[in-house]
Amino acid sequence: MEASISKIILEIRAGTGGDEASLFAGDLARMYQRFAARRGWKFSTLDASESGARGYKTFIAEIGGPGVYEALKNESGVHRVQRVPDTERGGRVHTSTVSVAVLPVVETKDFQIKESDLEVTFSRAGGPGGQNVNKVETAVRITHKPTGVVVGSREERSQHANREKAMEVLRAKLYEAQKEQQVGSVAELRRGQIGSAGRAEKVRTYNFPQDRITDHRVSKKWSNIEKILEGNLDPIIQAFLKVN
Repeated sequence: MEASISKIILEIRAGTGGDEASLFAGDLARMYQRFAARRGWKFSTLDASESGARGYKTFIAEIGGPGVYEALKNESGVHRVQRVPDTERGGRVHTSTVSVAVLPVVETKDFQIKESDLEVTFSRAGGPGGQNVNKVETAVRITHKPTGVVVGSREERSQHANREKAMEVLRAKLYEAQKEQQVGSVAELRRGQIGSAGRAEKVRTYNFPQDRITDHRVSKKWSNIEKILEGNLDPIIQAFLKVN
């Protein structure tokens, strides 16, 4: 079943660590985008809340391609980074966290949502994209009133296209919540998959001073962090396939 899932929602959120957490969220977003390109998958940004030139507070994308869910499902969890931030003058190593959630996209026919349960608002998308994006209210925000789950999309050029993308994200989140029998607030949904993003709730640690990545679930370590952040995730993914 999982091998046949060909589209996912990738959600990355900066956790503890301030600007450094946002910068690392940007690093992870680019890592997954590069990995998708290596695999020949389609990568589409749906929504992003930027923090500085290279960072994100929140980054949501859709990735489509053969075997995408099977390959990336184990990326869900809290990723911890240990490194000296560019802004650190004393050379001290800081510890920050970023949460990652990977959700399978569910077709409309497989998961129905009542229109009466939705609150839909529109706004100007802002950012690059030409006059149409900046002057017309194309950005969409959808609230699922029974659960409090909120989703949005602003990267498409039309209101209709953004609404469709936002609904994909919403179906994925509600489906996952139902599967885990945790339908409730968005906080409960995320806790079920990635915890509270605290420094101690980690699935993987990126230790830059020692040039080492450790995945705590399979108890394996890899060197050459920069190469992995360039999209070379295959050694980590293969380690999980051997375990499973």
